Amino acid sequence: MIASTVFETEVELFVSLNIEAIKEKVTMIGLEDIRKDWKLKNLIDWDMTPEEAVTLYLEWGNNWTHGKNFIKSKNDVSYYFVVNTWESPPRIYLIRRNSDEAVELADIRMPEAVSARFLDSVGHNKGVYALNDDVKHWLEKKLNGHE
Repeated sequence: MIASTVFETEVELFVSLNIEAIKEKVTMIGLEDIRKDWKLKNLIDWDMTPEEAVTLYLEWGNNWTHGKNFIKSKNDVSYYFVVNTWESPPRIYLIRRNSDEAVELADIRMPEAVSARFLDSVGHNKGVYALNDDVKHWLEKKLNGHE
């Protein structure tokens, strides 16, 4: 019995290490990749915020109090953008979130002027934020092929 427990633990560790290695090898897509992928563009929830994603996917028990739809399984997925100001310059990430994980699919640089206005709007604080109207407008224009 001890041998099978050790074996199971080793298998779990092996699987977990391999999953992490695979995740590290995944290359993030860019703005142009998203622009060309109309299926992905149609899946993006422009109204999703990091806070709403946590409520929806990680706090299953209280969604009814927020008037949210219930997440039924790991197959329920959202795609949404966030602005990460922990790095300099701030970056936009496209996130794929389900109840199991949040994966950064795309890493997008903003023009300096858009970035500066965004930082001003959040008081130059570090964090992960929802898109503001300025960033959303710039991003929508880029994804629709307008310069």
